[in-house]
Amino acid sequence: MCIFCKIIDGEIPSKTIYEDNIVKCFLDLDQTDLGHTLIIPKEHTLDITTIDNDTLNHIYDVAKILKTRLENKLNIDGLTILNNSGIAQEVKHFHMHLIPKYENKKTMDIDELYEILKED
Repeated sequence: MCIFCKIIDGEIPSKTIYEDNIVKCFLDLDQTDLGHTLIIPKEHTLDITTIDNDTLNHIYDVAKILKTRLENKLNIDGLTILNNSGIAQEVKHFHMHLIPKYENKKTMDIDELYEILKED
């Protein structure tokens, strides 16, 4: 079973900041920039060629919600939305990266970051 499926099943803990019946969104433990978040579908699917359009559209809807949260809570200056495939895809389970960008680089402990970004 893949690491993301184990996270979805609760076998591996995560810093989940958003979850519904279709996706789980959590902080990347290796923060590229402060607030780096992964959006993963709960149903295992390999990549952009195998994910169904309804799930993909939902992921983009959730990305909009999280972008607003990142803007409001971290005052981001920009956002990179990234999806890898093939040899560029480290975990073979579709996922989208939301990587905030800042004019002046920010750092923070991941536990503190989680407390700021988790759902109320």
